[in-house]
Amino acid sequence: MTKRMISVLFTTAFVSVAIVAGVGPLQSAANSENNALKTVSDFTSISDRAARSKAIFEEASRVITHPRCINCHPATRSPTQGEDMHPHVPLMIAADSSFGPAGIACSTCHGPENRDIVGSRLKSIPGNAHWQLAPASMAWQGLTVGEICRQVKDPARNGNRSHADLIKHMGTDHLVGWAWHPGSGRTAAPGSQETFAALISAWVDTGAECPD
Repeated sequence: MTKRMISVLFTTAFVSVAIVAGVGPLQSAANSENNALKTVSDFTSISDRAARSKAIFEEASRVITHPRCINCHPATRSPTQGEDMHPHVPLMIAADSSFGPAGIACSTCHGPENRDIVGSRLKSIPGNAHWQLAPASMAWQGLTVGEICRQVKDPARNGNRSHADLIKHMGTDHLVGWAWHPGSGRTAAPGSQETFAALISAWVDTGAECPD
């Protein structure tokens, strides 16, 4: 059996199980007003530098804790999916890898681009050339915004990234950018990648303070 045939079989199974499980249709994109993200200028009125830094991260956390991001930063090595962050269908246990278990890697179903599914309750299969689960050290689900903040700026738990690396990663990484282009049937993360990166940069510039 060819790799392409295996991919088709797994994709078909993925869609079939999702339909039987009652997945979808997922929510359509939220209206622009509700999905807006405050800009850095919205925080200039906060005179206390530390308080401004915390407020900026709180706003940035609306992206970080959005299902488009947090589904791939699960508390366990099993990703979640959908607006309600239900267990991934089919069940995936990544164990020590960020690319899925042997024999059914993420790339089995997730290609380099989003793939629309015509006539299915599940509108599309998300895709990106770098599709993968976040490392275990970057698990966010179940944490408070303050806990996520402290994790994000800790090189031991953020992929050994400096503050400058974080700004670059948030602003230019293609997989991070997928959150604003998630494919049919999914809400996009608030704002834009550019606005989000500007918030992260301003958070760093104000001392990278974390909410309590």
